[in-house]
This record gives sequence, structure tokens and C-alpha cells, in this order.
Amino acid sequence: MLHNTKLRIFLYANKLIWFIFILILTPTIFIVINYKTFLLEWTLISLSQTPLIFTIILDPLGIIFSITVLFISANVLSFSHIYISQEKYQDRFTILVLLFILSMNLLIFLPHFIILLLGWDGLGIVSFILVIYYQNSKSLGAGIITALTNRIGDVMLLLAIAWTLNQGHWLITNIWDSPILKYQVLAIIVAAITKRAQIPFSRWLPAAIAAPTPVSALVHSSTLVTAGVFLIIRFYNFLHSLPYFNSIILFIAVSTIFIAGLSATTECDIKKIIALSTLSQLGIIITRIGLNAPNLAYFHIVTHALFKALLFICAGAFINEHLHTQDLRWMGNLFYQIPTASACITLANLALCGFPFIAGFYSKDLIMETSININHNLFIVIVAFFSLGLTSFYSVRFRLIVLWGPNLCNSFMHVKEQIRIIIPTILLGTISIISGSIISWIICLNNKLIMLPIIIKIIPLIIVILGLLSAWSININLSSNISISIKSRLTHYSSCIIWNLVPLSTQFIIKLPLTTAHQYIKNIDQGWFEIISGQGFFLNSTTYSNILINATPKHPTTYLAISSTVIISFLFTILIFSI
Repeated sequence: MLHNTKLRIFLYANKLIWFIFILILTPTIFIVINYKTFLLEWTLISLSQTPLIFTIILDPLGIIFSITVLFISANVLSFSHIYISQEKYQDRFTILVLLFILSMNLLIFLPHFIILLLGWDGLGIVSFILVIYYQNSKSLGAGIITALTNRIGDVMLLLAIAWTLNQGHWLITNIWDSPILKYQVLAIIVAAITKRAQIPFSRWLPAAIAAPTPVSALVHSSTLVTAGVFLIIRFYNFLHSLPYFNSIILFIAVSTIFIAGLSATTECDIKKIIALSTLSQLGIIITRIGLNAPNLAYFHIVTHALFKALLFICAGAFINEHLHTQDLRWMGNLFYQIPTASACITLANLALCGFPFIAGFYSKDLIMETSININHNLFIVIVAFFSLGLTSFYSVRFRLIVLWGPNLCNSFMHVKEQIRIIIPTILLGTISIISGSIISWIICLNNKLIMLPIIIKIIPLIIVILGLLSAWSININLSSNISISIKSRLTHYSSCIIWNLVPLSTQFIIKLPLTTAHQYIKNIDQGWFEIISGQGFFLNSTTYSNILINATPKHPTTYLAISSTVIISFLFTILIFSI
């Protein structure tokens, strides 16, 4: 009976998410069309004239993002029926995913700092448990990196809460200018950087691919990494009042775009390539915020969440059919064996590159055009366009090897598609096509009319085509000189460790604490403490007692003499202390 109860949780969680999605669809349409914001407040208790207020904010940005999270989660849970069908603890996995979704919605709808912290911290804790789900050395190491990095953001958010309390409230909507504003802004920036995995905290996002693929689809698309960006958009009205706010996040975002794009061009792990593309897209989103257009950044968050979830589900279908192997060099010729997932992952890659008239085009092309139109640093614009070419490069490289390349897997493997994979991919693929145009028609994202010469207008498309042609020429007509230059040991190794970000951000930092802890255990805890503690005293007393017994003559009179001496000494000691 208990087994059936657990099984029902796994089977009906998907239906529950779809029910909630349909339930809030009507109020979402009403709020978005009328572009209204509702602020609901309940006074729970009042202590010494200090009320404890429970607040809910219903605005178009929050409710669109919430319904996007629910739509992606419903499809991911449907896909997880196949992916973890052989797992023993399916109900545990499902409950953790539901908690993940709940934490993100708390972060979206509740502007109260304390409850926001519950959602923020809930994302970190649940993500740690899901990353270590397989309980092997790789997943445990990735979970520790994920947890410790996100704890930095948690501490910064706690500091921001403490400083906000000095203003007499805990609400995001009521923050005003104060002498400690710059400290609040700095704390929120660091908190958001850790969650969105920007430089120098980018290491945890590629490491988090140790989690099951359905979890990766949620983490990289619409929950954990976008929580930091959504926090900045919520706080943007007063964050940009800091003089150097835009410059700081621009520098961080551009560095992340460049490093992540270069690393993805040589990576061979399917999920890690998609994770690095997430880093690059997050950098583009933050670049848009740094250029003072948070609405465009939000637009790209929503469209990116949809096609990134589609990417992970299709990649998960490939991984599941190849005995959970993530190395793309073991795959090939999947376009004819898994046609639906292959077509959808091609569509998602085109959206990722910003191909015309797909969801990613409407947001990404608008970001590129406004970056040209805004009078800013030319270097930032060049790096942004170069990253666009890198995106198309590693997307084509991925398809050439996995979809159109020769079949490199075991000849005895039977690859097939299942209905629980076809339905989510078709739903996400359809919405990835139409979501960009629908959102751009419904929501007023930018009131400025951008007029550019035709040559500059088509620069993003030219960069995308150049990236496609470069990947095609290098992977199809690979000459020996190019092969040596690309596959050189130094370049490949540096790219795989994200250009030395791994040793600098993790190994370099934890080497001294781990060495110190090892010496402490070896010399103190297992050294002097073992000698002077009760265990050492017992060992020494036992040793000397045995030596004394062995040295004593084996005769009855000897035992009587020793016993009498000990008793007399004991009585004499008691007598002295009593006097």
C-alpha cells in the first residue's frame, strides 16, 4: 500500500502542475492584456505597534514568468517518467522537483524580504539535494561546489535584509535612498551574481550537470540561474541609482560571455555544452540590463527559458537512449533514428543563435540592435557580436557530430522514440517558435524607435552565418594544420577547465583550508588528542598494567601482598583527605 502511494506521487505530479497552469491562465491573460499590477496585503499579527504583513505582488512580469516556469515544469515532469523510470526513489525525486517549483514561485510573487529569502534559500538547498541525487563522487563534488557558491549569495541577501530593516520594513517595493544604499546595492549584486553563475562564480553551473537531466532542464532554463536575474530586475529601480552599477555588471557579463563561448567550442559533454551556452546567454541578458534596458533582458529570459528547456529534454532523450552516456563522440546519425527530438533540438539551436522569426530572434536581435544604437564602449559591442558567432559555431558543431555524423555507438543498441518524449518536445518546440512574437506584440518592451542603416541591421545575421560556415568548414573539411591548432593540448585543456577558472575559483581557494584541515586531523585530532584524552589514558594504563603483571612473580603470597598494599594505601589516602 505504501509503495502504491509513492507511485501515485510520481504519476500525478505532472497532472497537478498542468491543473495549476490552466487555473492561473485566465488571470494571467487578464493582467497581461490590461497591464495592471495588484498588491495584496494581509496583516497577520501586530506586536507593539509593529505589524507583520504578508504581501503578494501580481504584476505582468512576475505572472508571465510564473506561468512559463509551470509550463516548462509540466513538460519536464512528463519527460522524467521515461528518464528516471528505472530509479528506485521516484517519489523522492518528484517531491524535490515540486519543492523546486514552489521555491521559484515564492521568489516571484512575494516581495517580502524574509519570505523571499525562503524561496531563495529553498532553491539552493533543493538544488544541492538534486545535484547529489546519484550519490557518486562526481555528483557529491558538484553538489558541494553548488551549495558553497550559493551560500555566498545567501549571506549577501541576509546582509541586505539587515540593512533594509534599518528603514523600518522588509518590502522590496518600499526601498528608498539612504546613506547605506550603496552597501545594499553591492550585497544584492553579489547575491545575484552567485545565483546567475557569472564570473568569478561560474564554476558551479557546469558542475551542476551531475544532476539528472530533468533537473538540469529546470536549473538552466527557468529556475535557479534566472533567479539572480529576476532579482536584479525586481530591484532595478533603485539598483541603477548607484553610479557604477551598470559598468560593474557590464564588465562581469562580457567576461562571462567570452569565456563561456570559447569553452563550449571544444567541449565534448552534451550537457556541459548546453550549460556553457546558458552561461553565455545569461551574460547577454545581464549585458542588456547593464545597458539600461531591463525589459529587453526580461524578454530574453522568458524566450531563453523555453528553448533551453527544449534543448535539455532533447539532449536527455539522446542520453537516455545511449545508456546515460553524455559524451557526444559516442553518438551519431540520430536524425534518422530519433527524428522528432532531432528536429526539435535543431529548432532550439536555431533559436539559441537568434535565427530569424524564431523566439530567440525577437529578443536577441533586439538586444544586439539596441547595443549598437546606445552610445557605449565599442569593445563591449564587439565581444557581444563575437559571442553570437561562437554560439552558432558550437551549435552547428553539436549537430554535425550528434545528428548528421556517422553512428559511433554500439551496434547492438536499439534507439527509439517514446510518446512521453515526443509530446513535451513538440509542445516546447511549438511555443519556442511563437512565444517571441506573442510576447513582443502583447507587452510594451521598448518605446524607442530604432533606425539603423541596412548594413548595420543585417550584421547579427551575417555573424550567425559566419559562425555556421566556420563550424561546417572546420568539422567537415578538417585539414591537418587546423586539427593540430584546435586540438593542441594547452588549448583543449584550458578550454575544458573554462580557461583556468576551475583551479582559480575552486581548487586554488580550497587548497589551503583542506591542507590545514588534514594537518589538524593528522597531528592534533589523531595525534596529541589521542594521547592525552581518555582513549590514550586507557591505552597507557592498560599497557603499564600488563607490564607490571608480567613482571610480578606468579605466587599467591605476592598477590596477597600487592592487594594488601593497595588497600592500605587507599585507606590512608582517604584518611588524610578527611582530616
